[in-house]
Amino acid sequence: MTKPSIGFIGFGEAGSQIAAGLRSAGVSNIFAFDINANSPTLGPRIQQRARESLPPLVSSPAELGASADILFSAVTASSALDAARQMVPCLKSRHTYIDINSVSPELKREIDTIIRATGSGFVEAAVMAPVPPYGHRVPMLLGGSSARRVTDSLAPFGMRFQIVSEEVGLAARVKMCRSIVVKGLEALLFECVMGASKYGVEDRVFASLQESFPGVDWKELANYLVGRVAVHGERRAREMEEVAKTLRSSGVEPIMAEATARLQDWSARMDLKSHFGPDGPPSYPEVVKLITDKTNG
Repeated sequence: MTKPSIGFIGFGEAGSQIAAGLRSAGVSNIFAFDINANSPTLGPRIQQRARESLPPLVSSPAELGASADILFSAVTASSALDAARQMVPCLKSRHTYIDINSVSPELKREIDTIIRATGSGFVEAAVMAPVPPYGHRVPMLLGGSSARRVTDSLAPFGMRFQIVSEEVGLAARVKMCRSIVVKGLEALLFECVMGASKYGVEDRVFASLQESFPGVDWKELANYLVGRVAVHGERRAREMEEVAKTLRSSGVEPIMAEATARLQDWSARMDLKSHFGPDGPPSYPEVVKLITDKTNG
């Protein structure tokens, strides 16, 4: 079995965990480039991820393009187009560019056009679960004419792909609609525990939710989802803006999507991540306390 050479554009949580999983599955030729690798604020964490998952951090898009044939774009929604444009001068027909960012179908198609103009292959990938704890085995929906080539190259190493279309855009539509619920539930529980904690009624609220929706440990779910908002609010806000664009383009008013983006953005402005670090808070009460302290001066 031929082992592929893989490069990651952006080395955040998703990219680093997928890279670590692929290395554990036997892929040794893995490289990464992150525009923030040497920044004073983000650089140390990126460098740490590289040490933990072992791919060398290359110094430029050109070096990444020279080192790897399969390229994963794993940046933020707001940076997906810029990342593609940055790689264009470095791409050749041997490359396949896989965009796993949570962006609208329209943006995926725009990136597809830019990448394929270089002679490279393009694949849209919709990540359909949190990357932790799946790592490289996280389920993904694929679209694009090069999707079969990617599946043939990477599925033998444990990556879980489902090809949904040779056209670019369908996988993104599924992802965007799913995010209404997933990111919306995060926002709902965040606001719920903020209010319930103020009144001291969390236990009664969780008990009532348990009665209405049995089988879900609502307190534990709140701990997890509130922590995700605290750490990833900025990224989620940009994703939900892409969701809103997707809905609006189909004639659906994105009332809930825009409200979710607003709450996620508010969380980012509170700068909770700098307090709790990349691993987030152990439970939601710590988030509530920190916000209370901040708002009370």
